[in-house]
Amino acid sequence: MPLLLNLRELEEESLELQGTVPVAELDLGDSDEVVHLKEPLTYELTATLLDNAVLVEGSFSLPLHCDCVRCLKPFTIQFAIPDWTLHLPLTGEDKVSVENDCVDLTPYLREDILLGIPQHPLCEQGCPGLPLKASGIGKQPLGSDQTLQKVSAWDELNKLKL
Repeated sequence: MPLLLNLRELEEESLELQGTVPVAELDLGDSDEVVHLKEPLTYELTATLLDNAVLVEGSFSLPLHCDCVRCLKPFTIQFAIPDWTLHLPLTGEDKVSVENDCVDLTPYLREDILLGIPQHPLCEQGCPGLPLKASGIGKQPLGSDQTLQKVSAWDELNKLKL
């Protein structure tokens, strides 16, 4: 069920909106391989009727189940916008579409979520990535001090004879 705002109810007083929106209703797509949406969006919003517009303020959050792009470890982060504000004009060129005295807020939530979802999520800021042994990069014999030496990708490219 989309997040609908009834303008007739809003004429009398400001509305408090609280609840959840299922992920399927947000229509965010399943094309991302490292970010998975499994739980609903939770919102707490206040809508106020202005002269020729509606002002919506509040917060919403959505749990994101991610795979770290460096080490592939699954982790969950809470995507949240604590101070969300939306201005919806009711007249003029940019007026919002109204159906059955209701305005659908779902597309506006979707847009801000898509802009805020991390493109390359990391389990932690300094994630070292996969171990050298598992990744197959930098396999060199152990030196006298028994440590692996890191090989630069540029050093390997410089060895090519083109």
